[in-house]
Amino acid sequence: PKTLVCLPQLRLSPQALMAQQRGVNSLRFNQDQSCFCCAMETGVRIYNVEPLMEKGHLDHEQVGSVGLVEMLHRSNLLAIVGGGGNPKFSEISVLIWDDSREGKEGKDKLVLEFTFTKPALAVRMRHDKIIIVLRNRIYVYSFPDNPTKLFEFDTRDNPKGLCDLCPSLEKQLLVFPGHKCGSLQLVDLSSTKPGTSSAPFTINAHQSEIACISLNQQGTVVASASKKGTLIRLFDTQTKEKLVELRRGTDPATLYCINFSHDSSFLCASSDKGTVHIFALKDTRLNRRSALARVGKVGPMIGQYVDSQWSLASFTVPAESACICAFGRNTSKNVNSVIAICVDGTFHKYVFTPDGNCNREAFDVYLDICDDDDF
Repeated sequence: PKTLVCLPQLRLSPQALMAQQRGVNSLRFNQDQSCFCCAMETGVRIYNVEPLMEKGHLDHEQVGSVGLVEMLHRSNLLAIVGGGGNPKFSEISVLIWDDSREGKEGKDKLVLEFTFTKPALAVRMRHDKIIIVLRNRIYVYSFPDNPTKLFEFDTRDNPKGLCDLCPSLEKQLLVFPGHKCGSLQLVDLSSTKPGTSSAPFTINAHQSEIACISLNQQGTVVASASKKGTLIRLFDTQTKEKLVELRRGTDPATLYCINFSHDSSFLCASSDKGTVHIFALKDTRLNRRSALARVGKVGPMIGQYVDSQWSLASFTVPAESACICAFGRNTSKNVNSVIAICVDGTFHKYVFTPDGNCNREAFDVYLDICDDDDF
């Protein structure tokens, strides 16, 4: 007999109920966070971030329900993986959609297909390569012209498909969970010979399983968090040295997203607590310290919190709604902004100053914004 599990009923906001009906399956920013894409039960929608506007969409008739979608910068190329309740395409296939093929039927805009024996859990793209992540293996192909398999890497069990790829032209760095629990594997794809596995370049980042990974735009720093979700650690990708340790909180949380500002001066992180935290990296003196640091001697149990750096600013979004976060364009030298995109269909923009002031500047429901054209 089936076991029935009773879950506490969440009081969903009108936006959450609306999103539940439309079915937002996943959200992703593009490489410079100027756009985001939405994989839905009803297809795919692509948005510009600032100003918020829909750039295009693929409807259910064209692509079915979609589990994952990834953009290549601001180009016409999309990587699509089927998923959700009524998929047209299999979850073991990654399809490349090229909308620049004007006047073609939908099926003719599907220009490439990568098929595997197991589901594709994540896709990452840069101007010359595409990375496809399975649960225990990562494939690297040349892209987009005449794709050729360059590398494949066996990984630790990776059910979330964790992986990040540096978008910079100067650095071809790939990072994913290492074989050892809590470790990160870094691979320089430019110095690794195709068809061979590179010498392991491992960072022992955490004691628990890795839950979130992010590279800065330049590929010089990697940030990670474990399943515990209390700490975010940053490492130099060249020397493997730990640069700083940031504390999200003291109670466990699931981190959804970590992102750097474009110049790596700040970092933001979102979790299932419904809070987006903002940390200073360039001038870490801006981050808050524990009040216990001024007390003098402390016991060993709380000593670990004294040295921690806490966020300089934070804001909240609906707690029942997972979100991704990134930095917006700077409005002035001392005013920065963070964008949060939630699966309940809401868009939040907050501005913050170095002294920790943080205020909402914009709120919208992106699912209600539409253009009348196909993508």
